[in-house]
Amino acid sequence: MPLAPDVCYRALQARDPRFDGRFFTAVRSTGIYCRPICPARTPRRDNCLFLPCAAAAEAAGFRPCRRCRPEAAPGTPAWQGTSATVRRGLRLIADGLLDREGVGGLADRLGVGERHLRRLFVEHLGASPVAIAQTRRSHFAAQLLRDTDWPVPQVAFAAGFKSVRRFNESIRQAFERPPRELRGRGTPSESGTIRLRARAPFDAHALLDYLSVRAIPGVERVHRGALQRVLRIGDARARIEVRPAADPEHLIVQLHAGDAAHWMTIADRTRDVFDLAADPAEITEHLGRDPLLAQRLAGLPGPRVPGAWDPFETTLRILLGQQITVAGASTLCGRLAARFGERLEPPLADSEDGAVAIAFPCAEALVDAPIEEIGMPRRRADAVREVARAVVAGQLDLGPGADPEHTREQLLALPGIGPWTAELVLLRALREPDAFPAGDLGLCKALDTSPKALAERAEAWRPWRGYAAMLLWQTPAAAPQRRAG
Repeated sequence: MPLAPDVCYRALQARDPRFDGRFFTAVRSTGIYCRPICPARTPRRDNCLFLPCAAAAEAAGFRPCRRCRPEAAPGTPAWQGTSATVRRGLRLIADGLLDREGVGGLADRLGVGERHLRRLFVEHLGASPVAIAQTRRSHFAAQLLRDTDWPVPQVAFAAGFKSVRRFNESIRQAFERPPRELRGRGTPSESGTIRLRARAPFDAHALLDYLSVRAIPGVERVHRGALQRVLRIGDARARIEVRPAADPEHLIVQLHAGDAAHWMTIADRTRDVFDLAADPAEITEHLGRDPLLAQRLAGLPGPRVPGAWDPFETTLRILLGQQITVAGASTLCGRLAARFGERLEPPLADSEDGAVAIAFPCAEALVDAPIEEIGMPRRRADAVREVARAVVAGQLDLGPGADPEHTREQLLALPGIGPWTAELVLLRALREPDAFPAGDLGLCKALDTSPKALAERAEAWRPWRGYAAMLLWQTPAAAPQRRAG
C-alpha cells in the first residue's frame, strides 16, 4: 500500500535503505528530488513532497539529485499499491507497446479509454503513461553513461531512443545537463556489461541454484557461478551471461552476442527472472505473522520468486513437469529445443564450448510438430501442441499485459492443464505474486495438512501467497514432491 507521509519522513531521517526505491522525496525549496538514502542534509518536513516514482517527481517539475542518483535506485515494486490495470500497463510499457502504438494502443490493449487510463496512472503513480516511459528511458541511459564507457550513440540506442538528437534532448530535459556531464568518474564497467541493483537482502546464489537444476540443455546453463542463456527477442536473438557482483546487492549482465539496441529488454527480463523489484521487508513483515513462515524466513531472508525469460517456454516447462521430476522435465525440454528450436550460427553461437547455442522453439514451430519423435508420450505431446495453437490463435495470452484471471481461465480450458499448472504459470510467467497452487502435494506435506486446510490458512498470506509457496517448497518435507517449474 502507499506509504503515509509521516512514515516516509521518518525513513528519510534514518536514511533507511529498506525504503530505497519505494518512494522519492521532492524538496520544494530546492526543486530537487532524492532517494530516501540521500546523504544530503535532511530537509524540513514542510518542504517535502513524497512521490511514488521518479516519473511523478519529474512530471511535477523536480530534477534528479546529483548525489544520490535516483536512476540508480532499485526498481519500484510495480504491483504494489496500484490497480491491476496499471500493473498490466507498466509491463506493456516495459515491453515497448507504448512506443509502438501510443497511448491509444496501450488503452485498447488494457480494455479502457485513454482518458481513464491517464487518470489511473496519475492516481496511482503520479504521472502519465508517456511520462513513465520517458523517465524509464532517460534513467536507464543515465545509468549507462555513468557506469560504462560506451559511446553516446550506443548508449542512446541501448536505452531505446530512436535518434541521438532525441536522446540529447531527453537527457537535458531530465537532468538539466548534456550527456557528457553525466559520465562517471570511476572505473567503467567492462565492455558490454551493465549492473542491475536489487533491494537488500538479495541472495543471487540461491536463485542461481534454483535456476541451475531447471536449466534447459542447449538453451541455458549455470556454469562457473554464472547463468548463460540464449534469448529470443522478437525476430532477434541474443546470448547473455548473468553473474553476481562482488557486492551482494547487484547483478552483472553481459551481452556476449546480439544487438545492443535490445539492452533495455535484456535488463527488464533479467529483473523479472531474478525478481529484483521485490520488496523483501514488506513481504517478510506480512508473511512473518505466520509462525511457520517466520521460521522459514529466518533462514531464507529476502524471499524471491524466479520469473521467466520467455513466458511460453516457462509454460511448457511447467506443463512437462506435472508428473515427473525436475530433472526429467529439463531433459524433455532439452530434447524439444534440440529438435525444434533454432540452432544459432556464429557469432551468436561462438561461446567457450558451444554448450549454449539454441533458441527455444516459438509457439509457431510447435503447432504441428511431430513431438512424439523425441520420446514424449502422445497425450503430453498433444498438450504441448494445444498450448502452442492457443498462443498462435490468440486464445491464450501469456504476454506482459495479460489479465491473470482471464489467463487462468484460458489455461484451464486447455486439455492437460489443471489448477496446479495454471497457478504456476501465473506465478512465474505472468509475475502474479498471489498465485497459489493449494493442491500441491509438497506444500500440503510441508504443513502436514489437506489442500482445503492449506487454502484456508493461505488466505492470511494474501497478496504474497506465491512467495509463501516458494518458502514452503524449500523445506525438506516439500523437497521430494513437485516443485515450481
